[in-house]
Amino acid sequence: VFLSKYHNPLLTAFVISAFVGDPYCAGPVLLVAPGSRRFVAPPVDRQSPQHLGHWSLVIRHSSCVIRHSVIPSFRHSSFVIRHSSFVIPWPPATVRSCPLTVRHRSLVIPIMPSLVFTIANQKGGVGKTTTAVNLAAALADKKIHTLLIDLEPQANATSAIGVEKQAGRSLYGPLHGEGTALEMVTPTAYEYLSLIPSEEDLAAAEIELAQTENYLSRLRTLLEPIKKSGGYRVIIIDCPPSMGILSMNSLAAADYLLIALQCEYMALEGLGQILRNVERIKTAGINNGLELGGVVMTMFDIRTNLSRQVVEEVKKHLPDKIFNTVIPRTIRLSEAPSFGKTIFDYDPLSPGATAYKNLAKEIIARFGLK
Repeated sequence: VFLSKYHNPLLTAFVISAFVGDPYCAGPVLLVAPGSRRFVAPPVDRQSPQHLGHWSLVIRHSSCVIRHSVIPSFRHSSFVIRHSSFVIPWPPATVRSCPLTVRHRSLVIPIMPSLVFTIANQKGGVGKTTTAVNLAAALADKKIHTLLIDLEPQANATSAIGVEKQAGRSLYGPLHGEGTALEMVTPTAYEYLSLIPSEEDLAAAEIELAQTENYLSRLRTLLEPIKKSGGYRVIIIDCPPSMGILSMNSLAAADYLLIALQCEYMALEGLGQILRNVERIKTAGINNGLELGGVVMTMFDIRTNLSRQVVEEVKKHLPDKIFNTVIPRTIRLSEAPSFGKTIFDYDPLSPGATAYKNLAKEIIARFGLK
């Protein structure tokens, strides 16, 4: 089997040694690249061929060693499989679910496009970071390759997912032309979830970027290589609680805006403001493709009439955008970040965990993620 057109600049050939006779028996894998780059991978698990492409690899280039734990799976790659007898040694479900085109005894699997979601609200304390972290974890649990970008200088999403904050590990440097976003990708405890952390220096970017050219499109430019790599089906951006330069950059880079809206009256006033900002972004030609992906109602208190009234008010004005799932106000959702855990690790049977699982299912269905 010979695979070519792999969407990773480090790879020019991807040669797999396998037993063609048994569809669930694969041999060792050798990844080859030009120059002195060597890729070493363990044998494919004979019982789990569908996990092909999820190894923790060590990429050696000259004297530097780069650890890379995110290798796109069949679902998120674009390559051509060629074999004289037109046989794929292993038929993982991810391959079967892809749109396939047969040409001259070749199997063409097109790349699955990355969708960028930004979770924003200029009001703080509405469950925005909690939603970003737990939604990303829920999608990863569904084996959807997800990248979470912490764009908030307080780095709450970084600590909430259990990653230690480090100086120089954020988008501050890349936003100023120093390095790339890909270099900042950090693995997490979840197989299908990666993170670009944040740090306090990002607060200075609010002022510094305003003095540069194309300051609203910096993030979009940084994310293009990640989107084209095919390594992630979903990219989720957690924004600061304001409509400053960083939040506007996230809107300029996103395909869809998800609004986390607290079930309180004051939150309704902020909803109109953020929708007007979306229209300004589109009118100015900064991101004509930006759409409102949906409204997530958070901190719902079943004991109060106010929560129900706010939900009904949003349904009346945005009936096709509000998600059916409402996130309840629970102490478990508030406690989980202090332990560096998602709600699924902290209390998987809690109402909050159930709500975010249901929200992930809605998003998968609404945006065709599977």
